[in-house]
Amino acid sequence: MDPNEDTEFNDALRKHGILPPKKERTPTPSPPQSPTLAAKLEDKTTDEIDELLQEDNDSDTERMMLAYREKRLKEMKAEQSLHRFGDLVPISRDEYTREVAEASKVDEPGKLPGTGTGVVCFLYKEGIHPPSVRLRDQLRALAPRYPRTKFTAIVGDKCIPNYPDAMLPTLILYRGG
Repeated sequence: MDPNEDTEFNDALRKHGILPPKKERTPTPSPPQSPTLAAKLEDKTTDEIDELLQEDNDSDTERMMLAYREKRLKEMKAEQSLHRFGDLVPISRDEYTREVAEASKVDEPGKLPGTGTGVVCFLYKEGIHPPSVRLRDQLRALAPRYPRTKFTAIVGDKCIPNYPDAMLPTLILYRGG
């Protein structure tokens, strides 16, 4: 007689304490679900999707991958169309109102009306002025990273007459006028 055997008789003996309780078997964990094709494609670039298309020849999978690729291309084109700036643009006193104050009132496509565009106006000292040079270089590096923000530069005393050199460099941030 096997006490681990699953029979009604052994169950009755366990109930009356003759056999020790049966050891509970821990259920084996089920394997995690494999990710869906959409989840696999979510973080892929268009080149990686093209590579997967070359490897996979299942018509349903191929159709889904092509549809996903088209969707990603449309999203990338829409995002690219919002990139209007991307450089530090030098301006003059005559251009200041149009390039800074008026430009900050223009709403970005796809944003709430009345929010305007971000404009960074960099006031600097002409010539070799190390703080101005350092900040100018940093702004030139930031401008391509934030192409939806307009970066402008103007000589401090040409922007604001008699602006003290001790206050340079200065950043003036505009949004919505």
